[in-house]
Amino acid sequence: MPTAEPVIAHTAEADRVRAATHPAVNQRIALQAQLRLPESAGTGIDERIEELGREWDFERVVETEAAITGLLGLALAATVHRRFLILPGFATAMMLLHALQGWYPLLPILRQLGVRTQNEIEQERYALKALRGDFTELPYPPQDGRAEAAWRAVQL
Repeated sequence: MPTAEPVIAHTAEADRVRAATHPAVNQRIALQAQLRLPESAGTGIDERIEELGREWDFERVVETEAAITGLLGLALAATVHRRFLILPGFATAMMLLHALQGWYPLLPILRQLGVRTQNEIEQERYALKALRGDFTELPYPPQDGRAEAAWRAVQL
């Protein structure tokens, strides 16, 4: 009888959210980004790169949600009943769980909604930069200065 693969707790930080996400959701998010590339090709590349700079990644969404939950719990505890102190406690515990294992209670919902990791956003950004021709000046075969040219090419 096959067993479910456990979520790896020591996955590289950038991949923890993806490791805790259902593979079909990861594939859908990647496919959507890939399908946006031809739409942005040409004159829309610069605008799309700017949009990507404003896109909230998973970590930012989670941090904001946890802060709002905590503040709401404190406000309700101060004005309604002390039992609402459970909300900041829960939010703090879930942030700790996310920091240690990469999982968060809202992870499946946020990922289904298409909230991407910073690496997923960067992947689309660099694909757009490649389409725009940002990397064509890199000398090949490797020469002195290639590393410097590569560094200049990836500067935002």
